[in-house]
Amino acid sequence: MNDNEKAVASYRSFLLMSEIAGEEPISQREISRRLGIAVGLVNSYLKNLVAKGYVRIKAFPSNRYSYLLTPQGIAEKSRLAYQHLSYFTGLYTAARQDYLELFRGLEAEGVREIVFCGVDEVAEIAYLSLQETGLQLVQVMEQGEAEGAFFGRIVQPITAPVTRPVIITSLKRRESLREELCLAGVDRNLIFTVSVDRT
Repeated sequence: MNDNEKAVASYRSFLLMSEIAGEEPISQREISRRLGIAVGLVNSYLKNLVAKGYVRIKAFPSNRYSYLLTPQGIAEKSRLAYQHLSYFTGLYTAARQDYLELFRGLEAEGVREIVFCGVDEVAEIAYLSLQETGLQLVQVMEQGEAEGAFFGRIVQPITAPVTRPVIITSLKRRESLREELCLAGVDRNLIFTVSVDRT
C-alpha cells in the first residue's frame, strides 16, 4: 500500500468512525450511501476497526446491529481528525490554485461559459477560484438523480445536453464522472479536470 492509498484508508476510517459516533444505530448500507463507497468495503473497514478494538458491535433482534466506538476508538478518531486537518489544508490550497490555472487557461483561449460536473466540497473550492476570472458558470451536473441547487443553479443529471467545456469538480469521482460524461455523448475534448492527487 503506497502513501496515497494509506491516506485514503486512514481518511475513510475517520469518516466511518464519525458516522457511527452518534447515538442512532446505522446500517452498513446507510454508511455506504453516506460515504459513497461499496457496502463490502464498509464491512471490511468495520471488521478491521473491530479487530483493533476501536469499534464494538451490539446485536439487536431481527439480525440488526449497532456499531459503537470504544474509548480507544474515540481517541483514535481524535488523532485522525488532527492528522487530516493538515491534509485538507493542503488539498484546499492545491485545488484552489489548480482550478484557477485551468480557468485562466480556458479564458485565454476565448472560453466565456463553463459547466461543472460533480457537486462536493471540491466543487465549492473550484467555484471560489472561478470568481477570480471572467468565466460564467452556466450549468451544474451530477450523477444519478440530480437534485438541489449549487450557488443558485439547478443541479441537472449528466444526461442533460452540453455544448460548453465541462469541468470535473470532484477529485474523488473524477474517473467515474469522466466515464459517465463520455457515455452520455460529451466530446472528450470538452472535458477538463485538475491534476491534484490528494484523494
